[in-house]
Amino acid sequence: MNEKLTMHNNNHFNNSRRNFIYNVGLAAVGVSALSSFTFGSSEDNASDRIKKAKAEGKLGIALVGLGSYAGGQLAPALQQTKHCYLAGFVTGTPAKAEQWKEKYSIPETNIYNYETFDKIKDNPDIDIIYVVLPNSMHAEYVIRAAQAGKHVSCEKPMALTVEECNKMIAACKKAGKQLTVGYRLRFEPYNLEMERLGTQKVYGNIKKVSAGYGFTIGDPTQWRLNKAMAGGGPLEDLGIYCIQAICYTTGMEPIAVRAQEGPKTDTVKFKEVEQSLTWQFEMPNGLIADGRASYSDSMNFLKAEADKGVFELTAAYNYNGQRGNTLDGPMNFPVVNQQAQQMDAFAMSLKNNKPTIVPGELGRRDVKYVQAIYKAMQSEERVVIGK
Repeated sequence: MNEKLTMHNNNHFNNSRRNFIYNVGLAAVGVSALSSFTFGSSEDNASDRIKKAKAEGKLGIALVGLGSYAGGQLAPALQQTKHCYLAGFVTGTPAKAEQWKEKYSIPETNIYNYETFDKIKDNPDIDIIYVVLPNSMHAEYVIRAAQAGKHVSCEKPMALTVEECNKMIAACKKAGKQLTVGYRLRFEPYNLEMERLGTQKVYGNIKKVSAGYGFTIGDPTQWRLNKAMAGGGPLEDLGIYCIQAICYTTGMEPIAVRAQEGPKTDTVKFKEVEQSLTWQFEMPNGLIADGRASYSDSMNFLKAEADKGVFELTAAYNYNGQRGNTLDGPMNFPVVNQQAQQMDAFAMSLKNNKPTIVPGELGRRDVKYVQAIYKAMQSEERVVIGK
């Protein structure tokens, strides 16, 4: 966002960040205790697994932050990948380290906490560091990962500001390492079909496009509702999918935007961030693209109205279960593990010495759009989006 955090918010951020990393488990045993844990007699099996994966030419990934997305999506996906594997992880919770170590057969030497993180530079098992932390922490750990000499994958949104994105990109370039953003839908067949139909003008020129993503958010204490840690509300978390979808379906990038904040029906839960918002992108050809994001309304769609008719996704952004319709009938594509596809694609880019199709520059572009939308929402004026 354009405005700077006040001293109160900075203190709140620092405390929240500190709590996020250390308070779950570390308060009782201390940070250094993580390295002294003994995890049983499976060390030989773990080492053998690593050796086998490396012999098969797979690249090792270390996950940084073992929250719900890492545990529910990324780690399981890494059991299905063909070109990369789960080689290690970074966590501030000793109990979670023990669980993951046993579940995924990880050697103790590949387990780090947030104080030992930088030692990962000496670990040849780890080729890629995947940052899966709250948004406010992305910049710090991407930069540190690059300085450790590792390629980096970063969850979306890439950072809170364009300035942070620039530092992240510069750090990776200085280290000679690639930076990619976790845009899983760029590898998902239904969304790829929307891109094909739109950019190839299969049904003529697009006259109108709209995208919306929303659900009712639960736990009011979670970091996604903390402005200092998340940067904002559903726009940062969900709306960024809609921003991407509008751009890849039209093949264009917006030149200006207007935006409106929705009403707050729960002023306690949404004390710091928006509950919902809408925005209108002006595209270079005069097309107006409508976007919506919400933490209180259920929606999940991408719709394009072209000269010859409508093509759309009626379930667009979920981890699976996409549905779509065209003038030629329903879309019908095989189900894929989006996260496995995403991580394998990055591994293949590295192995073939080719650039990723979702680089840091793309993440920076979308952060620029997010900042412009928030500026338009707060000013209630049209905001021109610069280069």
